[in-house]
Amino acid sequence: MIVALVMAGGKGTRMKLSQEKPLIEVSGKPIIEYVLSALKDAKKIDKIIVATTSCTPKTTKLMKQLGIQVIETPGKDYVSDMGYVVQTLKLGVFLAIAADLPLATGEMIDAVVERYERCGKPALTVAVPLETKAKLGMCIEYSFKMDEHDVVPVGINVIDGHKRYGDEWLDQDICLLNHEELAVNINTVQELQLAERLLTKKQESHPSNL
Repeated sequence: MIVALVMAGGKGTRMKLSQEKPLIEVSGKPIIEYVLSALKDAKKIDKIIVATTSCTPKTTKLMKQLGIQVIETPGKDYVSDMGYVVQTLKLGVFLAIAADLPLATGEMIDAVVERYERCGKPALTVAVPLETKAKLGMCIEYSFKMDEHDVVPVGINVIDGHKRYGDEWLDQDICLLNHEELAVNINTVQELQLAERLLTKKQESHPSNL
């Protein structure tokens, strides 16, 4: 069984908005609800858990209203909070996904899990080409080299929780996917506007899928 762990504890301070980051709306719906819809559409995901913090109490309340399992983490940082969930719930293989990826789809998530199942390593990190992020005008805080190309992690990982050591994840593979949808995570108002434009374009192209 593969559990999806949605990381939804961020303050979203760079947005300079009063709303909790997971509840920021794109086309009239909170961004976390798009992520939940994608996970529910994914055939490889068996269960969804949302990790919140004291910074996101309204998100916790909404998840409970939606019948989604919630666990409140200490709110130290992304990796530490993930580790807290793994230890507390004794998770095996799980897919961690940031709550600010509203354009991800179930099909993309299934492709990531399938890649993990083939890679033979205890962890998989999903990345997109830096060029893809740059063309969209996205903020790039961190990148690394993969086969001489600059790539950027997108906030999706598949990890075997049983093989975690301390605060470090063991040997990992990289899954490079050149999808604009995965390049769009929302940290600024400009990125929110970009997500709105791309989602509107997607709705016009595939109205029956939304």
